[in-house]
Amino acid sequence: MYKSEKKLKELELLLNKDNKTFLTEAIDLLRNEQAFEGVAGLLTSVYDNSTDREIRHSVELFMNDIKDLSVRAEVIHEIKKPWKPGTISMLVSSCWQSGLDYSEYSKVFFNTFLNGDYVTAIECLTVISESVLNISNVEKEIMITTIKDNPLMNSDEKSALTLELLTVLENTIY
Repeated sequence: MYKSEKKLKELELLLNKDNKTFLTEAIDLLRNEQAFEGVAGLLTSVYDNSTDREIRHSVELFMNDIKDLSVRAEVIHEIKKPWKPGTISMLVSSCWQSGLDYSEYSKVFFNTFLNGDYVTAIECLTVISESVLNISNVEKEIMITTIKDNPLMNSDEKSALTLELLTVLENTIY
Protein backbone atom coordinates (compact mmCIF):
# COMPACT_ATOMS: atom_id res chain seq x y z
CA MET A 1 0.00 0.00 0.00
CA TYR A 2 1.32 3.41 -0.83
CA LYS A 3 0.39 6.90 0.25
CA SER A 4 -1.03 9.27 -2.33
CA GLU A 5 -2.95 12.32 -1.17
CA LYS A 6 -3.49 13.32 -4.79
CA LYS A 7 -5.00 9.97 -5.73
CA LEU A 8 -7.19 9.96 -2.61
CA LYS A 9 -8.52 13.45 -3.39
CA GLU A 10 -9.22 12.44 -7.01
CA LEU A 11 -11.06 9.35 -5.83
CA GLU A 12 -13.06 11.36 -3.33
CA LEU A 13 -14.15 13.72 -6.09
CA LEU A 14 -15.16 10.78 -8.30
CA LEU A 15 -17.11 9.10 -5.51
CA ASN A 16 -19.02 12.29 -4.74
CA LYS A 17 -20.51 12.36 -8.23
CA ASP A 18 -24.22 11.70 -8.34
CA ASN A 19 -24.03 9.17 -11.17
CA LYS A 20 -24.56 5.57 -10.00
CA THR A 21 -23.08 3.99 -13.13
CA PHE A 22 -20.02 6.21 -12.99
CA LEU A 23 -19.59 5.49 -9.29
CA THR A 24 -19.80 1.69 -9.61
CA GLU A 25 -17.39 1.75 -12.58
CA ALA A 26 -14.91 3.84 -10.59
CA ILE A 27 -15.07 1.39 -7.68
CA ASP A 28 -14.70 -1.58 -10.03
CA LEU A 29 -11.63 0.00 -11.65
CA LEU A 30 -10.01 0.33 -8.22
CA ARG A 31 -10.02 -3.46 -7.91
CA ASN A 32 -7.33 -3.63 -10.62
CA GLU A 33 -5.04 -1.07 -8.99
CA GLN A 34 -2.57 -1.29 -6.15
CA ALA A 35 -4.23 -0.27 -2.89
CA PHE A 36 -3.35 3.13 -1.53
CA GLU A 37 -3.72 4.59 1.94
CA GLY A 38 -7.22 5.84 2.69
CA VAL A 39 -9.09 3.90 0.02
CA ALA A 40 -10.64 1.42 2.48
CA GLY A 41 -11.90 4.22 4.70
CA LEU A 42 -13.27 6.20 1.80
CA LEU A 43 -15.10 3.21 0.35
CA THR A 44 -16.42 2.25 3.78
CA SER A 45 -17.93 5.71 4.05
CA VAL A 46 -19.53 5.32 0.61
CA TYR A 47 -20.95 1.95 1.68
CA ASP A 48 -22.26 3.27 4.99
CA ASN A 49 -23.95 6.28 3.37
CA SER A 50 -25.43 4.51 0.37
CA THR A 51 -28.74 2.70 0.10
CA ASP A 52 -28.10 1.60 -3.48
CA ARG A 53 -27.54 -2.17 -3.72
CA GLU A 54 -25.29 -1.94 -6.78
CA ILE A 55 -22.97 0.62 -5.20
CA ARG A 56 -22.83 -1.31 -1.95
CA HIS A 57 -22.14 -4.54 -3.85
CA SER A 58 -19.25 -2.87 -5.74
CA VAL A 59 -17.71 -1.78 -2.43
CA GLU A 60 -18.16 -5.28 -0.99
CA LEU A 61 -16.41 -6.84 -3.98
CA PHE A 62 -13.55 -4.38 -3.67
CA MET A 63 -13.13 -5.07 0.04
CA ASN A 64 -13.34 -8.85 -0.45
CA ASP A 65 -10.63 -8.71 -3.11
CA ILE A 66 -8.03 -6.92 -0.98
CA LYS A 67 -4.89 -9.04 -0.97
CA ASP A 68 -2.41 -6.44 0.27
CA LEU A 69 -1.31 -7.23 3.82
CA SER A 70 -0.64 -3.57 4.53
CA VAL A 71 -4.35 -2.74 4.13
CA ARG A 72 -5.32 -4.91 7.11
CA ALA A 73 -4.59 -2.18 9.66
CA GLU A 74 -6.80 0.28 7.78
CA VAL A 75 -9.66 -2.24 7.61
CA ILE A 76 -9.33 -2.91 11.35
CA HIS A 77 -9.33 0.84 11.99
CA GLU A 78 -12.62 1.08 10.08
CA ILE A 79 -14.13 -1.84 12.01
CA LYS A 80 -13.54 0.07 15.25
CA LYS A 81 -15.49 3.11 14.03
CA PRO A 82 -19.18 3.63 14.85
CA TRP A 83 -20.51 2.66 11.42
CA LYS A 84 -23.94 1.14 10.91
CA PRO A 85 -24.11 -2.54 11.93
CA GLY A 86 -24.39 -3.65 8.30
CA THR A 87 -21.22 -1.78 7.44
CA ILE A 88 -19.30 -3.36 10.31
CA SER A 89 -20.58 -6.77 9.23
CA MET A 90 -19.43 -6.14 5.64
CA LEU A 91 -15.97 -5.11 6.83
CA VAL A 92 -15.56 -8.16 9.06
CA SER A 93 -16.84 -10.40 6.27
CA SER A 94 -14.26 -8.91 3.91
CA CYS A 95 -11.51 -9.98 6.31
CA TRP A 96 -12.18 -13.69 6.01
CA GLN A 97 -13.16 -13.46 2.34
CA SER A 98 -9.86 -11.80 1.47
CA GLY A 99 -7.98 -14.86 2.68
CA LEU A 100 -5.51 -12.70 4.59
CA ASP A 101 -4.36 -13.66 8.07
CA TYR A 102 -6.00 -11.38 10.63
CA SER A 103 -4.94 -13.39 13.70
CA GLU A 104 -2.94 -10.50 15.15
CA TYR A 105 -6.24 -8.58 15.41
CA SER A 106 -8.11 -11.33 17.27
CA LYS A 107 -8.90 -8.96 20.17
CA VAL A 108 -10.71 -6.61 17.81
CA PHE A 109 -12.78 -9.44 16.35
CA PHE A 110 -13.54 -10.83 19.80
CA ASN A 111 -14.70 -7.43 21.07
CA THR A 112 -16.72 -6.89 17.89
CA PHE A 113 -18.25 -10.34 18.41
CA LEU A 114 -19.26 -9.40 21.95
CA ASN A 115 -20.63 -5.97 21.09
CA GLY A 116 -21.98 -6.50 17.60
CA ASP A 117 -25.29 -7.73 16.33
CA TYR A 118 -26.00 -11.36 15.42
CA VAL A 119 -24.88 -11.11 11.78
CA THR A 120 -21.65 -9.36 12.74
CA ALA A 121 -21.02 -11.99 15.42
CA ILE A 122 -21.29 -14.72 12.78
CA GLU A 123 -18.71 -12.93 10.65
CA CYS A 124 -16.39 -12.46 13.66
CA LEU A 125 -16.73 -16.12 14.56
CA THR A 126 -15.70 -17.00 11.01
CA VAL A 127 -12.63 -14.74 11.11
CA ILE A 128 -11.54 -16.09 14.50
CA SER A 129 -12.15 -19.69 13.41
CA GLU A 130 -10.14 -19.17 10.21
CA SER A 131 -7.16 -17.78 12.09
CA VAL A 132 -7.44 -19.61 15.42
CA LEU A 133 -4.30 -21.68 14.89
CA ASN A 134 -2.28 -18.46 14.60
CA ILE A 135 -3.75 -16.91 17.76
CA SER A 136 -1.58 -17.33 20.84
CA ASN A 137 -2.77 -19.59 23.63
CA VAL A 138 -2.63 -16.59 25.97
CA GLU A 139 -5.09 -14.68 23.76
CA LYS A 140 -7.34 -17.73 23.47
CA GLU A 141 -7.33 -18.20 27.24
CA ILE A 142 -8.28 -14.55 27.77
CA MET A 143 -11.22 -14.97 25.39
CA ILE A 144 -12.29 -18.23 27.05
CA THR A 145 -12.13 -16.68 30.51
CA THR A 146 -14.10 -13.64 29.36
CA ILE A 147 -16.84 -15.88 27.98
CA LYS A 148 -16.97 -18.14 31.04
CA ASP A 149 -16.84 -15.29 33.55
CA ASN A 150 -19.77 -13.46 32.03
CA PRO A 151 -23.03 -15.33 32.65
CA LEU A 152 -24.89 -12.94 30.36
CA MET A 153 -22.91 -14.24 27.39
CA ASN A 154 -25.17 -17.26 27.09
CA SER A 155 -28.46 -15.49 27.63
CA ASP A 156 -28.87 -13.50 24.42
CA GLU A 157 -29.60 -14.35 20.81
CA LYS A 158 -25.89 -15.04 20.27
CA SER A 159 -25.70 -17.82 22.87
CA ALA A 160 -25.25 -20.62 20.30
CA LEU A 161 -22.56 -18.59 18.55
CA THR A 162 -20.82 -17.92 21.86
CA LEU A 163 -20.80 -21.65 22.65
CA GLU A 164 -19.41 -22.37 19.19
CA LEU A 165 -16.66 -19.77 19.69
CA LEU A 166 -15.84 -21.28 23.07
CA THR A 167 -15.55 -24.74 21.49
CA VAL A 168 -13.30 -23.44 18.70
CA LEU A 169 -11.01 -21.73 21.19
CA GLU A 170 -10.86 -24.61 23.68
CA ASN A 171 -10.19 -27.22 21.00
CA THR A 172 -7.15 -25.40 19.67
CA ILE A 173 -5.24 -24.71 22.86
CA TYR A 174 -2.09 -26.80 22.93
